[in-house]
Amino acid sequence: MTDHTAEPTRREAAARQAIKNGFDMEDEDSGVAMFVAFHLEELPPGYWQEKMGTSRPDPAAVLDILELRGYSGEDDDMEYFDFTLPGKVTDYVISVRFDAKGKVDEISMES
Repeated sequence: MTDHTAEPTRREAAARQAIKNGFDMEDEDSGVAMFVAFHLEELPPGYWQEKMGTSRPDPAAVLDILELRGYSGEDDDMEYFDFTLPGKVTDYVISVRFDAKGKVDEISMES
C-alpha cells in the first residue's frame, strides 16, 4: 500500500533535484535558465539583497530560494509542481511535469 501523505513530499524533492540537475545558464532553450536570467535582470538589487544577502546572486543560488507555489492532482496522479520566487514578485513559475510512472517528464517556464 502506498503512503499517500509521503508522495507529495517525494515528488517535490524529485522536482527540485531535476531543476538543479538540468540547470545550465548556457542553454538558451532551458526554461529554468530563462526563469533565472529574466528575474536577475528584472528584479531590483534590493530584492536579492533582502532574500539572499547579495544584490547580484550567483544564478544557480537562485534555485535554492524557490518556493512551491502548488501542484496538481492527488495521491499518485500528481501531474505537475510549480515553483516560484518568494514574496509574490512574479507571475512566472518553473513547472515540473511528471509522467504516468511518476518520473520527471518536462521542466518549463510558464506564467
